[in-house]
Amino acid sequence: MSTKPIKQSIPAAKPGLSKARLDELVEEALEDAYGESEQATGFYTMLENDLYLPFDTQILGVTASVESIDITEDDQLVAVCRNGTAQQRISLSELPMPSPLPEGAEWILAYRCWKNGKV
Repeated sequence: MSTKPIKQSIPAAKPGLSKARLDELVEEALEDAYGESEQATGFYTMLENDLYLPFDTQILGVTASVESIDITEDDQLVAVCRNGTAQQRISLSELPMPSPLPEGAEWILAYRCWKNGKV
């Protein structure tokens, strides 16, 4: 018996968010960015400008509020999440996305595509 790999799909942030649109977003974020550090900063800047915060998501069955986006010393983008007094930083590559997606979430999807090398 053979098994097929499970494909992880990323839902479109808005109707019409195609691979071509994700490519455009990545290109916009990376304009004039040289090296991975500058490229990560490009995505961070786009998220800071366009992502509507805060928004709620489910993390291990618990509702948490994504309060901000941060960039780590090793150039990883993380969501700063809070539930009550508990706070946790979660990689944007692993952040569970809510439905419907918040305004500006297409930048998270573009970052994931870039980070995974699929653009």
